[in-house]
Parts: sequence; structure tokens; C-alpha cells
Amino acid sequence: MPLSIVELSTLVVFIGASTALIVSPGPDTVYVLTQGIGSGRDTGIAAACGTTTGILVHTAAAVVGLSVLLRTSAVAFSLVKYAGAFYLCYLGIKTIRNRAAFAISDGDAGQHPMMAYRDGATINILNPQVALFFLAFLPQFVDGGGQTSVQLFVLGGIYAVITLLYLTGVAIAANGARQILSESPRLTAGIRWLTGSVLVGFGLQLLIGEQLTG
Repeated sequence: MPLSIVELSTLVVFIGASTALIVSPGPDTVYVLTQGIGSGRDTGIAAACGTTTGILVHTAAAVVGLSVLLRTSAVAFSLVKYAGAFYLCYLGIKTIRNRAAFAISDGDAGQHPMMAYRDGATINILNPQVALFFLAFLPQFVDGGGQTSVQLFVLGGIYAVITLLYLTGVAIAANGARQILSESPRLTAGIRWLTGSVLVGFGLQLLIGEQLTG
């Protein structure tokens, strides 16, 4: 799809706003960081790809109107919210309890990249606030002159690419920290507890957070 469908001035503003939002710490960043440290660069990048897949799913949902269902149906919103909160808490508790979560592993000893991809996608897809965010955010950059669906897909794709680039950088940086952590078991244990607690915190925040309105 040609980027000319979106005005250049609009595109510049969109990229700036998207970048500022993407670099804000969230459960996706924490999970990619966890995988990059514990299982290495490739697994961290796989988790980043999973998050990117989730973004594309939310973009498609916004285009076809499924996100409206989450905004207008309290039952649908609650079901997705509870599922997402439970999954985040599950991953957080699993990280805290698993002493090998940040063990520096070689080869096949760490988390399999496909599992990291699956978890990364699940964390993003099961967050209804992300769905509502896309429903509210993307239309602000559509000119309304036609081809609305195409414009939304282009903007969502650009957002996904920026996310992938950023999280890939996080995975590479986390992989670089592996050597330092391998020499400090106490620091490793502290980071394991911190990241696990942060994931649980995000889950609880999602659980008790107020429903977003468009």
C-alpha cells in the first residue's frame, strides 16, 4: 500500500506521536526484556514479533469494527480484560517462581522462540485497552477523503513497524546485559523478582482499571 495515501505532514505527526507512545514502558517491553535477558537475542526478537502481530490484529479489528464491540459491550470488554489480566499475572508469577527465568542459557536451553512469540502476541491481543486505543488513536490521522480502511491499515502497519524496531532494540540491549547478569546471581534474582512483579502489576492494573471510552 503506498504511503502517499496518507499526507506527508500527517505522517510526520503520526510517527512522532506513535514513537512517544511506543517507548513508554508497558507489559510488552517488560516481556521482551525478560526474554532477551533469559534466553537471548533471537528469543527476545521473537517476543517482539509476537507483539507486532498483536498490533496488526488490533489494527484489523479496528478497521472491521470489532473494537467497537469491546467499547459498547460491557460483557465482551470484561471477558477480554479478565483473560488478559489473568495471563499477565500468570506470566509474572511464573517468572518470580522460576529460578531459571533469567538463567543465562545457551542453545536450546532457554525459552523456545515460538513460545516467546506466542506469549508476546497473547499479551498484546488480550489487552482490550490496546484495542480501544487503536480505535481512538488511528482515526485521528485519517483525512476522511475516502479510502478510510486503507489509511487505517497503512497507519497501523507503520505503528507496528516502529514497535518492532523499538522492541528489537530492547531485545538486543537485553542480550548485551546477559554477560553482566551471569556474573551476579543476586542481581539476576533481583531483576527476576522485579520483572515478575511488574508483570503482575500490569495485570492487576488491567483488572481494576476503568474502562476506556472513545
